[in-house]
Amino acid sequence: MNMNKYLDIKPEVAEALAAGKPVVALESTIISHGMPYPQNVETALAVEQIIRDNGAVPATIAVIGGRLKAGLTSDEIEYFGKKGLGITKASRRDLAVLCARGEDGATTVTTTMIIAHMAGIKIFATGGIGGVHRGAET
Repeated sequence: MNMNKYLDIKPEVAEALAAGKPVVALESTIISHGMPYPQNVETALAVEQIIRDNGAVPATIAVIGGRLKAGLTSDEIEYFGKKGLGITKASRRDLAVLCARGEDGATTVTTTMIIAHMAGIKIFATGGIGGVHRGAET
């Protein structure tokens, strides 16, 4: 299945990529599953602003209505923050199903990398990579 037909690149992100400007991909699981509302939205918007303040364009990655999104609007970030745990935490195995069903998905590190790569984004910042849990050292 060619997933590129499901990809939407935010105009600001597409323009930056076309001009060779730096773009930084950000995952969306941290918004829906990482923090409570409204701190999740405030943090996501603050991280995007920090990226802008340092001369790059942020591209928060998500799946909304079955569309792979490379770059979210502030309204879409707000939607993700309010819906929270009601959004599927989307790993690689979930992308085709979410697209086929027209559903939402909060991207994990792996799905953020996949969608960023599809969009031509080479730089990615994350809150952390899973697999290590509290108490693992004992």
